[in-house]
Amino acid sequence: MHPGAEQDIADVMDFYAEQVGMLVAERFLDKFERVANLLVSHPGFGTPATKGRRVFPLRVFPYSVVYRSLETGVRIIVVRHQRRKPGHGGTRR
Repeated sequence: MHPGAEQDIADVMDFYAEQVGMLVAERFLDKFERVANLLVSHPGFGTPATKGRRVFPLRVFPYSVVYRSLETGVRIIVVRHQRRKPGHGGTRR
């Protein structure tokens, strides 16, 4: 996982913990972990995007996981809100 993606997750967790409570923050993390595991098992599930990236939505939460398939698995590059800052993390590799 890209360090920026780790920070993205921490920021989302902080937001949910402050705004609606730790239970929702934990649900977000659980959903993210499920999606990450799914993508490791099935890296072609996401929608193709630019620069060899793929995007997969978290569905319950308005966030998407941007990742790249590698020979040894996947690299999660960005976890971004689906409606805010569409270019967020665009320069990460």
